Amino acid sequence: MRHIPNLICLIRLALIWPVASALDQGRFQLALALFVVAAISDGLDGFLAKRFNWVSELGKVLDPAADKLLLVVVFVESAWLGLVPWWVTAAAVARDVMIALGALIYRVWIGPLRGRPTVISKINTAAQLLYLAGVMFVAASRLPLLDELRAFALIVFVTTVLSGLDYLVTFTRRAWTSPPRAA
Repeated sequence: MRHIPNLICLIRLALIWPVASALDQGRFQLALALFVVAAISDGLDGFLAKRFNWVSELGKVLDPAADKLLLVVVFVESAWLGLVPWWVTAAAVARDVMIALGALIYRVWIGPLRGRPTVISKINTAAQLLYLAGVMFVAASRLPLLDELRAFALIVFVTTVLSGLDYLVTFTRRAWTSPPRAA
C-alpha cells in the first residue's frame, strides 16, 4: 500500500505524452481531460503520502520531477501552438530549470537537500495548472475569454518569478550556511 503514491506519480508521468499528443492534434477536450486527471493525481499522491506516511525517497524525487516535466511539456506545446504566450512559457521553463540545477548543485556540493515547497511555490504550481487547464478549456470551447486568459497569464508570470526568486534565495541561504560536503 505504501507504494500507491509512487504508482500514481508514474501514471502522471505516463499521461504527459498523451496530453501533448492530444494538444498537437487539436483534440483540446481530450487534452484537457487528461491534463485534469494528471493535475488531480498530483494532489492525490501528495495527500496519500502525507496522510498515511507513505513517503519514500523515490517519491521525493519522482513527484517534483513529474510535476515539472508535465508543466514544462504542456507549456512548450501550448506556446508552440500559439495558445500560451512565449514569455509565460519562458518564465515557467526557466524557473523549473533553475530549481532543478540548483537542487543538483546543492546535492553535489553540500549534500542532501531537505525541505518542502514554500507557500509561493504551491500557489505558483496551482496557478500554472489552473492557467493551462483554462487555456485548454478556452481552446476546446472556443469561448471568447482572451482578456481573462491574458490577466491570468500575468498572474502566472508574477507568481512564477516570485517563486523562482524565493527558491534562489532559499538555496543560496542554505548553501551559504551549510558546510561543504567532505571530498
